[in-house]
Amino acid sequence: MRASPVSAILSVSLTLPLLPLASTNTRFSGDPIRFRQYVSHNRSLSRPGGLVFEKPGRRWTFCCKCRHRQGNGYAKSEALNEGEDFIVLNFYRFVSIEDPAAEIAKHLSFLKDLNIRGRIYLNEQGINAQYSGPSKDALAYVEWLKGDDRFSDLLVQISPAINGHAFPKLKLQNKPSLVQYEGGISHLPLLDPPMRAKPLEPSEWKRKLKDLTADDETSPSSSGRSCILLDVRNGYEWDVGHFRGARRPEVDCFRNTSFGLADEKEAPSDPLINVDKEKTDILMYCTGGIRCDVYSTVLRQRGFKNLYTLKGGVSHYLEEEGTADWVGNLFVFDSRLSLPPAAYGNNAVDEAGRTPQTPVDTSFARCYICDSQVQELRHRNCANLDCNRLFLCCAECVIDLKGCCCSNCITAPRLRPVLHGLKRYEKWHVYRDS
Repeated sequence: MRASPVSAILSVSLTLPLLPLASTNTRFSGDPIRFRQYVSHNRSLSRPGGLVFEKPGRRWTFCCKCRHRQGNGYAKSEALNEGEDFIVLNFYRFVSIEDPAAEIAKHLSFLKDLNIRGRIYLNEQGINAQYSGPSKDALAYVEWLKGDDRFSDLLVQISPAINGHAFPKLKLQNKPSLVQYEGGISHLPLLDPPMRAKPLEPSEWKRKLKDLTADDETSPSSSGRSCILLDVRNGYEWDVGHFRGARRPEVDCFRNTSFGLADEKEAPSDPLINVDKEKTDILMYCTGGIRCDVYSTVLRQRGFKNLYTLKGGVSHYLEEEGTADWVGNLFVFDSRLSLPPAAYGNNAVDEAGRTPQTPVDTSFARCYICDSQVQELRHRNCANLDCNRLFLCCAECVIDLKGCCCSNCITAPRLRPVLHGLKRYEKWHVYRDS
């Protein structure tokens, strides 16, 4: 059923059919993107109608009936039962949108025939999007959006889907806040670039981290300057991966982030307590960059002068610089929950066409229940629906506590079955009715 766009539409929710497993990975930003239909003369691409993505120095080919990636002189393909190639895209942009309702209507008109699921939020301050879909549909939406001068230089992060769609449905909404923060963000000067932190390219960020490590190993800088590495995410995100030297945040929701906002008595563990706001460099990072951008305006208003963010977030860094100074996996806010760094890299393939698996350091990760080392850097939800805590857990504790996070939850009235593997819990009625 098609929905007709109307200027008054502020929120749209579409449920699209589930499509099968696929995986790919590429990236583009700033540069022009061109799509064209082709008829392949390659035996592995025997069907016409594939999608070609071209960028200076890189070209990716997505085939309709196989998972195929070709670029920088190599190719890989893997037949799929249903022949769909799924990817997950993330991007944001702070830009003035005078009429969000009309903007949403335009997006809806373009999206109604595409197989896309995820969260696309727009308001007067810009856009924030995370969605999944077959590569042809997912990339077509970005190409259409980049045709608008306001979004022509979007930095788009792309990662492989694990099992078809990573989101249950499409939510296209006029959201009061592009990210959830206590008190909202509409009053923050997000459209004023000098009020936000200076974005550092991944290579610049890497150099800053080296300087930070060097300062720790030697005497303080003669200039009296200091540097603080700030993880502007949630504690459970840090638990599966982080930059070396970053302290674990003590919040489980970005809404409650309060670095540099309280005094020493209220928050003695705050790394920004009593720092010199004129001579301290604050290096801020998060998954895709938007939370850092938002929070940097808060700190700027508090008088912090030297603020830096990692452009494109950790996902952009892992693609450009690999695992240098990074340990573990990257937490993502969709059904995949956790991705290894290799998911963002352009890895060479072996003779069998497989992407080599890069070992991931798990030595820092601990079971929430028994504090033993865990091997799988992926959270699970507590089986008690009314708790639903995200936590890391070793295999033994999963069995002993029936998928719960503590002994109290085992006797809860709304207890779901133990989940094994990479599954996510479904709606409660599925378990209640069965």
